[in-house]
Amino acid sequence: MNLRKVLSRSVISCDLPGRSKDEVLHALMDILMTTGKVRDREAAMKSILDREQKMSTGIQNGVAIPHGKTDVVDDLVACFGIKREGIDFDALDGEKSRIFIMTLSPVNRSGPHVQFLAEISQLLTDAEKREKLLDAATPDEVLDILTT
Repeated sequence: MNLRKVLSRSVISCDLPGRSKDEVLHALMDILMTTGKVRDREAAMKSILDREQKMSTGIQNGVAIPHGKTDVVDDLVACFGIKREGIDFDALDGEKSRIFIMTLSPVNRSGPHVQFLAEISQLLTDAEKREKLLDAATPDEVLDILTT
């Protein structure tokens, strides 16, 4: 999957607002709403929160990948945020999450959703890449780190 087809500078925040899990999730949804590809914010947010209730998407190494499936998008949409001081996101390893990727995909299409989650997860297992992302000052820097 070409990450540049899903991520662009307009959906990247190098200084994500929020001091709690809920506030960060809403801030990420605000970013997704700017794409114009999410038809119903409330329904989209419900899909994210429903997924979080099943099991936290805070994985490990300071990374969280909140995601959901919903009929309010036609194609996979995603955004990226950095919260340098980190927040408690109920991560599997108990560490604060600092790097966030939120994605929504259509209910009836699982291929792109699974492929994106697998690719971004694998990319962020690299400690050096994570550190570079946390040092990035601009969305363009983030994109370059994620796509090279």
